[in-house]
Amino acid sequence: MRKHFALIFATSLLFIMINIRISPVANAISTKENTTIYNVAMKQDLLCLMIAYPKYITNIEEKNGYVYLVLRSGKKLLYDDKIRKNSQEKLENPDLQDTLEQIYPLSPIRTIMKIDYDPGRNRSYGLLTEIYGSSKKDIESRLTKVKVGYNNYQFNISNSAADSLQAVMKEVMPLAQRNPKVRTCLLPCSGTFNYRVISGTNRLSPHAFGIAIDLASDKRDYWKWASKEAGEKRLASYANELVEIFENHGFVWGGKWSHFDILHFEYRPEIILKARYFTNSMDSTKLWYEGAPLKQLDIKNVVEKIDTLIK
Repeated sequence: MRKHFALIFATSLLFIMINIRISPVANAISTKENTTIYNVAMKQDLLCLMIAYPKYITNIEEKNGYVYLVLRSGKKLLYDDKIRKNSQEKLENPDLQDTLEQIYPLSPIRTIMKIDYDPGRNRSYGLLTEIYGSSKKDIESRLTKVKVGYNNYQFNISNSAADSLQAVMKEVMPLAQRNPKVRTCLLPCSGTFNYRVISGTNRLSPHAFGIAIDLASDKRDYWKWASKEAGEKRLASYANELVEIFENHGFVWGGKWSHFDILHFEYRPEIILKARYFTNSMDSTKLWYEGAPLKQLDIKNVVEKIDTLIK
């Protein structure tokens, strides 16, 4: 009996010793893998931001473990503040990583997104004010008129936002004439520029920057107006062709948010670029930039700059 207990004790002790010796190695491997995944995602985010805003983001810098985007004005925007946040905190005070964390789905959808999946709804106001204007007067000085249907609407000229909306309308209007479903979703337009805060918050609406357009309104369009079931019925009736054209020109659609805003389209080219070039899956056999159009010299140069800074 004593020999039996001794054998059990010795075996248990050996098991504990082996695990004590192995666990630091396993932790090190896990940490290394997590670091690799984090760096890949960061590089992809930085690439998408620098491609989306080439005239406004001039460089990237690393200091004390933090990475910054250097803006044309000389200001620096922190990529990741490394603070744990819930979805509401990310909405209220996002860093750049928070704004690109969720991958926007480019494929058509027919159901409301899962809870708190709102790709593009988190906005970096440091970036928006740098590009589109830091005050009402500043923003208004950058507005031009874009024809939507029979009326003209104000939109921001910075970073080709107004040009992109004009390109959308060039494709959409002939389609609307042929397709009643598209025409019903499109017109009458509910508005573009409106210097206001988002209802119930102190955050400026993207409409305040002149980079969003609300199309024809329906009582089932907004998560505060309608139930999930009503929103899904509205999604089922929405014109996929219309959504696809907007996305092809750098706009995200509020219909692809859990806090759905189905009449809302917002110019956010970095979100669309990440959806186009990269996915959530991290394949260790691929280079981090695989999927981006490296044949374009300017993009290749950005990739090299990022690789030089982040190992």
